[in-house]
Amino acid sequence: MTSIVVVGAGQAGATLVAKLRALGHSGPITLIGDEPVPPYQRPPLSKAYLVGEMPAERLYLRPATFYADNDIRLVTGAQVRAIDPEARRVVLDGEAIPYDRLALTTGARARALPAAIGGDLEDVYLMRSLADADALMPEIRPGRRVVIVGGGYIGLEAASVAATRGLAVTIVEAADRILQRVACSETADWFRALHRENGVDIREGVEVTRLTGGRRVDGVELGDGSRIDADFVIVGIGVAPQTRLAQEAGLDIADGVTVDARARSSVPGIWAAGDCASFPYRGGRLRLESVQNAIDQAECAAADMVGSGYDYAPVPWFWSDQFATKLQIAGIGTGFDRIVSRRDGDGAASHWYFAGDELLAVDAMNAPRAYMVGKRLLEAGRSPDEAALRDPATKLKTLLG
Repeated sequence: MTSIVVVGAGQAGATLVAKLRALGHSGPITLIGDEPVPPYQRPPLSKAYLVGEMPAERLYLRPATFYADNDIRLVTGAQVRAIDPEARRVVLDGEAIPYDRLALTTGARARALPAAIGGDLEDVYLMRSLADADALMPEIRPGRRVVIVGGGYIGLEAASVAATRGLAVTIVEAADRILQRVACSETADWFRALHRENGVDIREGVEVTRLTGGRRVDGVELGDGSRIDADFVIVGIGVAPQTRLAQEAGLDIADGVTVDARARSSVPGIWAAGDCASFPYRGGRLRLESVQNAIDQAECAAADMVGSGYDYAPVPWFWSDQFATKLQIAGIGTGFDRIVSRRDGDGAASHWYFAGDELLAVDAMNAPRAYMVGKRLLEAGRSPDEAALRDPATKLKTLLG
């Protein structure tokens, strides 16, 4: 019987092994993770879990009995040392696991500040794993002072939680504005105003030059000569795909493990999916860091592994919760040449990304109808009439025709 090994026990890995069984694969399946817990959700870590509103058990993607019940060997707390594509085996400490087919769902790791500027001081936290959230949780107390390095979605979500809990919050963003890599300036303006209304101090266009303190951090020095007192620091400066194993095994790498439209890597018998994989998209390549992509691409890989493959052609979607605002995003706005903005009642707004006459994406703030309509248009490969879109009297549903 065909033996399948999956390296990486996050959202993509857990989805892939479940889909293999759902598609009728009856051979051995092994899922290997380097954390000491079963696969879990990451989005709540910086929100409900961080403030004690969600127990760890509710984070788990499947009940503890799921893997045994489905004859899936789950190996936790294990470091994969190497992959041997010729011998078709995965090497762990003290064990080599053979495979007929292998999937890499190794995800991404959080980027840290260099030790040379104090990134290794105590009370400096990353926000990626359950262990990160557990370490950070005791710091979230009223009256504490936190500096968040990085004004992307992780940094902004952490700032929202901290400010809501009564902490003094400062965000430091080295780029000219928050959300510079991932959203238009109009969306950034919305969230900058939202955070400032809630007492968050935002410093843009300035770099961190040094974290100060002896053993424990006590402040942050900036490139403009200013200094911010801090009881602790959260670093949210992005992630890097986990590609070491793939690279050492000879797989092609290009901002992630290079795969084709069916999640196949450059080495026969090896697939990749989720945050670690770079796949064909609109004539180029794309690597997505999202729950949706982890699930959908993992299911695509599973289907191909059992011989019922199809091409992965996603309409990406994302979300972010900050204070009382729910941001929903459909599509990828890269390459836009203009933004069409729309405001609806009850504080709802949406920004629509266009390149020429083509709709690329929509950012919807407290505007679920705009998100739904934009996503359906993107899925259908259609673009709305701009004049109608701009007109506040237009009912969004009519744009679907």
